[in-house]
Amino acid sequence: MQYYLTMEFLSIILGLFFLIKGGAYLFDGSLAFSMKLKIPRFIIGMTVVSFATSAPELVVSVQSAMMGYPDLALGNIVGSNVANIAFVLGIVIVLAPIQIEKVFYKFDWPIMTAITFLFYFLLKSGDALTRLEGGLMILVLIVYLFVILFFQKGRLTDDEIFDETVETKYVKIAYYVIFGAFLLWLGSEVLIKGAVGLASKLGVSERIISITIIAFGTSIPELSTSIIAIMNKEQKISIGNLIGSNIFDMLGIIGLTGLMSPIYISDKALISSDLIWMISITLLILPLVFFPNKMKFGRAEGIILILAYLLFIGRLF
Repeated sequence: MQYYLTMEFLSIILGLFFLIKGGAYLFDGSLAFSMKLKIPRFIIGMTVVSFATSAPELVVSVQSAMMGYPDLALGNIVGSNVANIAFVLGIVIVLAPIQIEKVFYKFDWPIMTAITFLFYFLLKSGDALTRLEGGLMILVLIVYLFVILFFQKGRLTDDEIFDETVETKYVKIAYYVIFGAFLLWLGSEVLIKGAVGLASKLGVSERIISITIIAFGTSIPELSTSIIAIMNKEQKISIGNLIGSNIFDMLGIIGLTGLMSPIYISDKALISSDLIWMISITLLILPLVFFPNKMKFGRAEGIILILAYLLFIGRLF
């Protein structure tokens, strides 16, 4: 029994390693391609950066649903979103406090909150997320991107953390993208099989495994990108990356997964408990903008968010 558990744990660790490396390669390739095409920096920050760091969640969720494990797909997204806005953001602002601009609580937070509620009500409305509802999510994502591209042009002009003078050849960009995509596919296969095997042998639900181990692992790209931003004294891009990743997770990943195959929800605790926690932590962000430090995310706010994440995980066991 112990031997088999060890093998399952090794599969999960190896799968996470492949996902992290694949996400890093895809991130580097996507970013270099964007720079090559002279795409404005704010667009890269709000789209390419956040979408590329969500690539592991995308592959794991789509693969999980297609292999017949919808609870893994949904649990991965819910757990990853909570990890992004509680654990990752908490660590970022503990390490380096961030001054908050008005546009955050006038645009970014309301949009993320509205999409979170839409996500909740679509999942709660029936026993499955239908193809029609998946299509609706994709449509909302397109509208969001349209607003970012055409109505938010005055933002993020100084928040680029990457050197635009570095030239990358197209062959190298293709290598990054193709090899990154291969590692993401391989990592998802190994991770899902290891996670399902571990859950069955320990008698733990797929939902709990996905919300804890898998979700935390697929949030590592967001964490590493945020730490890079801190090292380059560009903390503000961290919030944009995390918000963009969460929006893409809910609309793009689950929307695409639902379009490919209806997602049937077998573990109702995902709706009645996990999603309520995700909504609650999302709502917690706004008062933290004003208290205890007005218009600033500092160490106190970071500790509160980290504690909220630990409570979220701790209630599962």
